[in-house]
Amino acid sequence: MSERTLKDLQDEVDQYISQFKEGYFSPLSMLARMSEEVGELAREVNHSYGEKPKKASEGSNSIELELGDILFITICFANSLGIDLTEAHEKVMHKFNTRDANRWTKINTEPS
Repeated sequence: MSERTLKDLQDEVDQYISQFKEGYFSPLSMLARMSEEVGELAREVNHSYGEKPKKASEGSNSIELELGDILFITICFANSLGIDLTEAHEKVMHKFNTRDANRWTKINTEPS
């Protein structure tokens, strides 16, 4: 599969949601859904990297699938509010590259 842009992903999700009469959920419902998905991700991370092993009765999920669910609901949220995620990403990166430019210790990039 070829590389896709955030716009491509936003368009794909919009085409999927547009086939249903219900359309996008309200922002408050999507925030609740996003919180649920983040909780599911936390559970998977805790099972994989924390001290809490899965119960034998628990189904197999993966961090990858949980991140995918979070990406889907993030795209739904953005689409429902008319937010271009590419623009949002560019604004966030500008913030990190300016405000936080010297906040973290950079890897030594001096020539050897």
